[in-house]
Amino acid sequence: MTVRTRIAPSPTGEDLHIGNLYTGLLNYAFAKKHNGQFIIRIEDTDRSRLIEKAEGRILDGLKQFGLIYDEGPDVGGASGPYRQSERVDTYHIYAKELLEKGSAYYCFCTKDRLDKLRKKQQADKQMPRYDKHCLQHTKDAQKRVDQGEQYVIRLNVPEKKEIAFNDLLRGEIKIKSENVDDQVLMKSDGFPTYHLAVVVDDHFMKISHVIRGDEWISSTPKHILLYEAFGWEKPIYVHTPLLRNADKSKFSKRKNPVWAHWYLEHGFLPEAVINYLSLMGWSHPKQKEIFDIDEFISVFDPKDMHVVGPVFDIVKLEWMNGEYIRKANNEELTTKIYEFYKGKYAEEMIEKTVPLVKERMKRLTEYATLCEFFYKSPEEYQIDLKSHKNIISKMHDELKKLKEWNAEAIGHAMQELAAKEKMKNSEFFMILRIVISGKKITPPLNESIELLGKAESLKRLSV
Repeated sequence: MTVRTRIAPSPTGEDLHIGNLYTGLLNYAFAKKHNGQFIIRIEDTDRSRLIEKAEGRILDGLKQFGLIYDEGPDVGGASGPYRQSERVDTYHIYAKELLEKGSAYYCFCTKDRLDKLRKKQQADKQMPRYDKHCLQHTKDAQKRVDQGEQYVIRLNVPEKKEIAFNDLLRGEIKIKSENVDDQVLMKSDGFPTYHLAVVVDDHFMKISHVIRGDEWISSTPKHILLYEAFGWEKPIYVHTPLLRNADKSKFSKRKNPVWAHWYLEHGFLPEAVINYLSLMGWSHPKQKEIFDIDEFISVFDPKDMHVVGPVFDIVKLEWMNGEYIRKANNEELTTKIYEFYKGKYAEEMIEKTVPLVKERMKRLTEYATLCEFFYKSPEEYQIDLKSHKNIISKMHDELKKLKEWNAEAIGHAMQELAAKEKMKNSEFFMILRIVISGKKITPPLNESIELLGKAESLKRLSV
């Protein structure tokens, strides 16, 4: 078997959802482990909810996180087109085949009738589902269609049938047909629903493994019925656990940032995010926490995943991101910071400051907080310096005397002055730190003063 996996994000949000990135990672890793292909298909048939430029951000996000797909709407491939809106004629062909086989039927029910049906079922504490009214009572359906009457096409779920499928992670799953709705397959606007399109597309794109979130388990029987109606070979299913918030609720933007670009824009390294996501619902066989995507590919097996939804903890992600920052060599980190800030800070100065701050950073955004004072004099000070002018003047005079401008000489001179003035080192150096940087927390002070240079340091001490 040639392994072919896919994800099919919908451009109805502003960006690539972190849940899609997670599912994409699992599909990518599984395909690459088996020398297969990873495909991107855009599900854009919900025309009323499309967001302009969302597709571009989705594709860009996958690339920035290193999930390079083999086939997709912007790279092409033998199974295209890769946007569902460009495949509508194909869906109509197979919807017609279902109608001819009796596996689907026209439905002319109005919204008003469907609303009344749903309310009655809710009042009777029944599972909301279509009652096959148009299958049982509609005559001359084709004539009504030809006359231009509005309709949808529904799946004809057989009665008293046990629908079974094997899940690579969860084993055999059986669902009774009375618990499966006669799903709409083709909408009144002529576009297919997810359920028809996903089966047709997966078949013609030769998808071997469908790896998706476990919220789709209840829909899989509908897909099984479609595969059986068409006489097509079914893919292997893997329904993975969904990401959860810390309170175990479904991952949502009310409690966590959900868009993939948010993490890049807030200083997370793509390789750290991928590493963290790989540990969602899965553990490394050697219990490692830090490893690259190539190692994940080599050891990942979806059968080893846990079925309980993993908790996405942004604090743990920050810790992991800090580990990646610390293990980066200084040249590499300099480039990452320079590119992150789009050239705002001089690359030469970044290179000099990186050794002072890399151990303190958990996100790239913290570079500006820690190092802004290297690029401009502070405009605000975290303590009032008016009462400290005398000691600041003495700091200035002592440092001015130095012939060698290095951290060791600076530290020695300032310690001697603190002792002479009978001040605690903590108080003395806090004043010096504030004068130089404006802040109480900075990179190592003596090294920072050395890097600022004598002229600039003395200028700042002339307050």
